[in-house]
Amino acid sequence: MEALANELSHDSYLGTSVMALRLFVALLCGAVIGFEREWHERAAGFRTHILICLSAAVFALAAIEMTHLQTFESEQTRIDPLRLIEALTSGVAFLAAGTIVFARGEVRGLTTGAGMWLAGATGLVAGLGFWQLAVLTTTMAMVVLWLLRKVEVRMNLRPPTRPEDTRADETSRRDR
Repeated sequence: MEALANELSHDSYLGTSVMALRLFVALLCGAVIGFEREWHERAAGFRTHILICLSAAVFALAAIEMTHLQTFESEQTRIDPLRLIEALTSGVAFLAAGTIVFARGEVRGLTTGAGMWLAGATGLVAGLGFWQLAVLTTTMAMVVLWLLRKVEVRMNLRPPTRPEDTRADETSRRDR
């Protein structure tokens, strides 16, 4: 019984509040990126991006905690944090590839797949504690996903995907 109590009560290297904060930053960043994809009714939206970002943060936190466990402090055990990044990149790329479709001579889903990959990277840096990088990355992602979409629609490089975009475009044409 004592062994079970020790297993459930051992201290973590980072502390629960730090881990919770890092997970919350990942959740918020994933939500922001996912909301834009959801707004444009893409296959991977709000919840998918949150889950990818959170899972990446969990992997990062697990790697940090693992490097500080006495269990892994032996000469036979090698811990390489870069393997985590490689595995995460491959896993998210696999998910993102599933959103890319070639139909009727058009490739669709590339931006959503790239957003999923970015959500994974953002979650990873949030989990590692680089919250400034996570927030900056999310901000830049919104510039790319939201602002550049508006520019593309305005310049007629891309058809609008939502009725509101069409009305705004028609209004701007009438004003010319």
